[in-house]
Amino acid sequence: MARFADRNRFASWTGTAPLDASSGEQIRHRLSRAGNRKINHMLRMAALSQIRLDTDGRAYYRRQRAAGKTHLEALRCLKRRISDAVYRQLQHDAAHADASPGGHCGASLTSSAVDFHPLIDTSDQPLPDPPQRRYAPTPRPRKRQLAGRLESTG
Repeated sequence: MARFADRNRFASWTGTAPLDASSGEQIRHRLSRAGNRKINHMLRMAALSQIRLDTDGRAYYRRQRAAGKTHLEALRCLKRRISDAVYRQLQHDAAHADASPGGHCGASLTSSAVDFHPLIDTSDQPLPDPPQRRYAPTPRPRKRQLAGRLESTG
């Protein structure tokens, strides 16, 4: 949590921070394609689940739609709201937990989470390239040559 100064930086990392896409008098925002795509996907699944079920997220989504936002704009707003809730929960956990070096409870410098990757076994190594051909491939006869051979033998 120490790497995020505020909820806006966290939202930028998750890819839920809106980007300005305004043109002239029309003020619009679009979804950022940057950020951690796995976290962004998780937030999208959470938002879609909240829309499907009768939750506070569904009420928020419907308020955004009633305000004139499109489906994607309202979904973006809901994802940002969920991102802010996740940030608050992470802050709470970091403040009230006995956090160790990695910011995770129970993590230490000797835990497996910070160890180097295990040695690569021979079965994990990539296969070698196929061998180079020694001879040029035999040329395939053209259709005219084939037709001429068939006429002379037939």
